[in-house]
Amino acid sequence: MIPFTKANACGNDFLIVTEDAAAGHDWAELTRRLCSRNTGVGADGVEFFAWNDSQPHKKAGRIRLHNADGSIAEISGNGTRCVAAWMAEAIGAKPGDTLEIETDAGLRRCHVNAIHDKSGYTVEITTGMGVPKLTPRTVTIPGGVQVPGTEVSTGNPHFVIVVDNADFAVDGQRWQSIGQQICGHPDFPYQTNVEFARVLSPSEIEIRIFERGVGPTTSSGTGTSASAAAVISQGLVRSPLRVIAPGGAQTVQWDATDAELQLTGSATLIARGETWEE
Repeated sequence: MIPFTKANACGNDFLIVTEDAAAGHDWAELTRRLCSRNTGVGADGVEFFAWNDSQPHKKAGRIRLHNADGSIAEISGNGTRCVAAWMAEAIGAKPGDTLEIETDAGLRRCHVNAIHDKSGYTVEITTGMGVPKLTPRTVTIPGGVQVPGTEVSTGNPHFVIVVDNADFAVDGQRWQSIGQQICGHPDFPYQTNVEFARVLSPSEIEIRIFERGVGPTTSSGTGTSASAAAVISQGLVRSPLRVIAPGGAQTVQWDATDAELQLTGSATLIARGETWEE
């Protein structure tokens, strides 16, 4: 049997499996099986975790993320926050503690702001997401339609499109269709995450997300960060910025182009269980 913990951040759900528990398994195949919504546990991805035993009090660890389709992703902001909540519960962390998580996109420090454990276990966390790298870009999709946007790296790739309509449509096409076309576009040989951002006020935006390896999803920590960085850089809004996705809202603080972006949101542990090995 393989033990797991399921957690979610703004509806973006992940399974946390230790590397020891997954030893001897093909992680890509295991992820596809576990993440299946109908025949498995169901999740957007699996975070494979190992403690950093050199760090005192077990406040540090390493994760490797596989998307639901089995592909490897450099990082998920929401997935990292889910792991931080799991670590916090495991070691009995307190508000004010900082947990260090090594990802394929580099080290992420997760500051515990608050813990709510009266009914369930929810942790409010601020995560340092690194310094975003932005490049304006126009992508030409089938039919000759040119889609202007901003290429943003938050440790993983994003393409952020600013829209001016409540349907998040681009050139009369549904955002899901545009997202799929750009995600697998030849301009992005390793594919890209695609976000659609609509400004609601100088301090608030709403987004939709087409995630690489997943498709349309309710939330994304790195997508939230990339969307915020794109619209802040264009002078359309100011920091701090509230970013609303279908799964909930997160807050982004980014005060200078050379500063580390800070992402604040919650993560909740949902369940623990075991799955049969195959």
